[in-house]
Amino acid sequence: MAIEIKVPTVGESINEVTLVKWIKADGAWADRDEVIAELESEKATFEINAEQAGAVKHIAKEGDTLSIGDVVCSIDTDAVRPAEAPKKEEAPVAKAQVADSAAVAKSDVKTTPVAAAIIADKKVDSTKIIASGANGKIVKQDVLEALNNPGRKPGMEMFSRNERPEKMSNLRKTVSRRLVEAKNTTAMLTTFNEVDMGPVMDIRKKYKDKFKEAHGVNLGFMSFFTKACTYALQKFPAVNAYIDGDNIVYHDYCDVSIAVSAPKGLVVPVIRNAESLSMAEIEAAVVELATKAKNNKLTIEEMSGGTFTITNGGIFGSMMSTPIINIPQSAILGMHNIVERPMAVNGQVVIKPMMYLALSYDHRIIDGRESVGFLVTVKQLLENPSLLLFGKDPIDALLEL
Repeated sequence: MAIEIKVPTVGESINEVTLVKWIKADGAWADRDEVIAELESEKATFEINAEQAGAVKHIAKEGDTLSIGDVVCSIDTDAVRPAEAPKKEEAPVAKAQVADSAAVAKSDVKTTPVAAAIIADKKVDSTKIIASGANGKIVKQDVLEALNNPGRKPGMEMFSRNERPEKMSNLRKTVSRRLVEAKNTTAMLTTFNEVDMGPVMDIRKKYKDKFKEAHGVNLGFMSFFTKACTYALQKFPAVNAYIDGDNIVYHDYCDVSIAVSAPKGLVVPVIRNAESLSMAEIEAAVVELATKAKNNKLTIEEMSGGTFTITNGGIFGSMMSTPIINIPQSAILGMHNIVERPMAVNGQVVIKPMMYLALSYDHRIIDGRESVGFLVTVKQLLENPSLLLFGKDPIDALLEL
């Protein structure tokens, strides 16, 4: 009996997905619950599994756009299991017609089906080919250049004017649409400030080993910024709100979205109730979400919601930028790289490790007083990390001022 494997429902607003990669080759054996293929929606990448053990029959092709409920493949449950069926971790990634090329096109090298077929036919060592496709994938042109230019790095010929159209992924299309929507539907404005990162850097240097030993995670900058932002968000609730028709929706919690650069584009997983988490819990959440993002394992639930976003362009060397709001949120904080600069302190020039901060916000809901006040609060908390214990001066907390 043959059973159909269909595109599952992956979210209320998602109507179509793209078949990114076949994990099981056409005709290959799949055990029950074994991963068959990798699909990509406009928000995340996910896998589909075999509902029963049997032989896989491809119906859709890599790169096809499929609607929810479309048939991806069928599984012949009456097929005889091969004597040496591959184990789950050894499942082939290429199509059947190029399966014999395993020794040449290694399974850990990503290729398009056409490129894999040429590699198999011409016996090209895929490890010697420089990939130019998205996410390090070898495309047809890469193989042809390797064949036509032995001993020379592909793509390095002088005065090359090659053009290579490549289909935009669902995730990239969604990012593009949302960025344009944010620019066109919000009254976006950006305010800047700078923060002396010396005190935070001193704490990290002094306590990083004890922190790692006690909690099993590294003490990074993100926990300090997240903690500071949650206090500032509670002090300036408009920054943690959004517009819904004629209403302003305020949040009594801080679900902080962390912008992460994943292989397939920018994603923003959410740290839920960040205001209630300890520094170690925030660091653990950041590591977990960032790892899932890099492995394309984030679920739609992990990227849904969020009341405020933090993005760190400093890891790429950015000195200053104007981040775009992650709608429907009303504000986003941009961190940048830390640079030693001469600063005037009590009439003296002192070298300090400084970082520019940028807060982009929707001026329809957030006024200048609130945006500047929010950024100044974050600055004060970071330059005086002991204040993070209470969110304000300990004496003010004691006296309830």
